[in-house]
Amino acid sequence: MRSLRRRPLLVPVLLCALALLMARPAGAAGDGDGTEGGTDSGLSGQVARLYEDAALATQQYEAGRSEAEAQRVRAQRLEELLDRERRDIAVMRGDLGRIARAQYRDGGGLPLAAQMILADNPEELMRGQHAVWQADLAVNNAITKSRRAEARLAADEAKAAAAWQALDKRNTELAELKQGIEQKLEAARWQLQDQANASVAAGSCRGAVRLDQPPTDLTRAWVAPVERYELSASFGSGGSRWANRHTGQDFAVPIGTPVRTVGAGRVVKVSCGGPFGIEIVIEHQGGYYTHYAHLAAVTVDQGERVATGQWIGQSGTSGNSTGPHLHFEVRVTPESGSAINPVPWLTSRGVPIG
Repeated sequence: MRSLRRRPLLVPVLLCALALLMARPAGAAGDGDGTEGGTDSGLSGQVARLYEDAALATQQYEAGRSEAEAQRVRAQRLEELLDRERRDIAVMRGDLGRIARAQYRDGGGLPLAAQMILADNPEELMRGQHAVWQADLAVNNAITKSRRAEARLAADEAKAAAAWQALDKRNTELAELKQGIEQKLEAARWQLQDQANASVAAGSCRGAVRLDQPPTDLTRAWVAPVERYELSASFGSGGSRWANRHTGQDFAVPIGTPVRTVGAGRVVKVSCGGPFGIEIVIEHQGGYYTHYAHLAAVTVDQGERVATGQWIGQSGTSGNSTGPHLHFEVRVTPESGSAINPVPWLTSRGVPIG
């Protein structure tokens, strides 16, 4: 499956953006600028926006996971530092014990009066007092150092615990936000498909639903019909669903996925009945036609001119279809039965499919 281009994301800002997306009421999507009733165009617009929101949520979730992994590495390093500090404190405590034992052996534990009685001369008394002073200083320094290390250890342990808690909270929030958007999108997708099925059953299209078009890359003359996909049935493959052989290339995508024209041209057919369900045929320079079938909605009218990469509809599973996908054909006439293999045709125009 092809992946969206990733851009650097700031996780805190993204969390706020996602929260705003989740806070938007479902009914707010019904204020689109469709040419027909507000319900139909509003639902298509809602699906399109939720589709983009879900893609953004996925990007944000992946960026959050990447940041979480970096934070996990930092937390692990902090744990290693804590282990070293604990070992250092154990060494300090051992040193204190050795100093205390040495002081006792050297007479540092005797009272001053006893040292004066046992000393043979003033010089020996002074040496003893100097030794006691040095031992006391060493003990005091060791105790101070140990206390500082223990305080630092306690602070670092609290910092490590806070880091792990923040990590868990961030992952939970990102997962919940992503799941919420995807649930709303899934519900809206099947509502859109229900409308498409009704149109196919009636043999009458609802008309174009006008959606906000994404920015297009004017430097490219040809693009793939969907941005992200998995390939399913290929051209020429056999199966019980087709009278002869499969006449196009199927792109497995969820209902409501924006479908774009692979190149500039003119819409010569919009139909909502028959085995292809809701379908569009576009004429291009050079005598070729592209066919987009099993759609859930269309965003163009017959006779309209379209630019490369322009959204012309939303994928679905209308007509003779066993699951959500886009059926894409390249033809030498606008009618069925003149299809050629679309994969090498696109590849020769700088659009590798795979």
